[in-house]
Order: sequence, then C-alpha cells, then structure tokens
Amino acid sequence: MIRSKQYDGDLTPPWKRPKPVPEVELERDLVVEEVSTGFCGAVIGWEKAPGGAAVMLEDRFGKQRVFPLVPRGFLLEGEPVTLVMPKAPAPGRPTRTASGSLAVPGARARVARESRIYVEGRHDAELVEKVWGDDLRIEGVVVEYLEGVDDLPAIVREFRPGPGRRLGVLVDHLVAGSKESRLAAAVSSPHVLVVGHPYVDVWQAVKPAALGIPAWPEVPRGVPWKEGVCAALGWPADTAWRRILAAVRDFRDLEPALLGRVEELIDFVTEPGPEAVRLRP
Repeated sequence: MIRSKQYDGDLTPPWKRPKPVPEVELERDLVVEEVSTGFCGAVIGWEKAPGGAAVMLEDRFGKQRVFPLVPRGFLLEGEPVTLVMPKAPAPGRPTRTASGSLAVPGARARVARESRIYVEGRHDAELVEKVWGDDLRIEGVVVEYLEGVDDLPAIVREFRPGPGRRLGVLVDHLVAGSKESRLAAAVSSPHVLVVGHPYVDVWQAVKPAALGIPAWPEVPRGVPWKEGVCAALGWPADTAWRRILAAVRDFRDLEPALLGRVEELIDFVTEPGPEAVRLRP
C-alpha cells in the first residue's frame, strides 16, 4: 500500500518563510519604530477595539500617531518584533508625576515648610504648579508669585531667610547684563538661591511643538512681547495663556532651561546641607 504524505498546506519553501520574531508586551515609554512608515516614538497608550488592537506613539517633537498591532510591525533596537497587549491590566494610577518623579499613590501633603519658592508672576506659578504640584505637596513646599522683581533685595529682607527658612527665587530673563541679573546680584544671603531662565517671558519655556507651532515668533523691538506674539499667531490675548497652559501635559513639554532651574530650587529649599550664596542664570 502506498501511503500519501501529509502536508501542512503551506507550500512555501522553508528558506523563504519569515523567521519567527519575539513578542514584546506593550509598556509606556517603550521606544519603537513602525516598519512601514519609519515613524519612531515612545509608547504613550494602547487600546483593544473591535477592529483590532492599536498603539499610540509620540516622537521627540511631540507628534503622535496611532498604528495597528500587526505581526512584525515594529522594530525594537533595530530588530523586528511583534507588539502585543500586556497580559496584566495597566495600572490604574500614573507611575510618574508630571515632573517625571516616581508617583506616591495615597501620599498625604506634608505640612508646609517655612522655606518658600518665589516666582516672578502668576503664569510662572501656574506652570510650576501644573508640572511640579504633586512633588511640592509631598515636600511641603509653597510657591508664591511676585508682581515683578524690581525690589528683589527688599523682598528677600522682608522674608527674613535663615537656617531652616530658605528662599528660592525664579527670575525671568536672567542673562548677563540684564536688569534682572543686576537685581539678583544685589541679594546676599547664604539662605537664598536666585536662579533664572533666559526667556523674556515664561511662555517661551513651553516648547513650540507642544502648541503646534514651528517656533515662537520674533517680536520687533519696542513691541510688548506678549502682544507681539498674540498678533503674529492670531491668538486672542485674553485666552492665549489658557491655551498655552492647557497644551502642557508634563515636563517633556518644557524647555530644559526651565526644568533644571525649578528642580534646583526644590532641592535647595528641601535638602539640608552647607549653605552658600548662589546666583545661577
């Protein structure tokens, strides 16, 4: 009797069949490249829908795109992989705060310290609160805003800084030769840290990509900066700041020149150690 040979139905020669690739579970901040478009970004979310599962990626410019989860659909460190839904449900709470620090679920706000952080205006205070608010409450640090720093030495004297009562000050446009740099240099106390960012206004510390614009407009000399920006972008002046603040999701939407200075202030008013007068642009 001649027995028929059983076939699996796939007549593709073995040497032509694609090699199996590893399956990788989705997780936030995993950086992958989508093979058909070359779009490279970090995983910021995923969902399982009736039409199939999909993943959302965000590139380094803040651009977001959604792609279906298909076999061999992505590259991880240059090698093809199949992204799959996580076996365990995604955590119900964020694991990071908006500033990038580890979240502490259920943590209570600490009793406010005597030390404080002063910022130059209301917009500065709102931006710091949105990104660092969770961290500040855990550390017991209160942020207050000033209506300008034209009388900074007097403001510092009134605060009466001392051991256990430090003052950190964030100043706009703290660059060499500016009025702000001269005011900061007039402050002399080992319990005070004055730092600043180089921007004319804290609006500029928000990355243009977060707002969907290529760059902040150049404003002609003699024109108030905010008015010039609103006119160039066609934004109503009375709602422009709300628009900017709403576009900020976390620290990745802010320029490093601001991020570093705020982190430095928080460290200064919360960490014990040798104190010295420090002025940082």
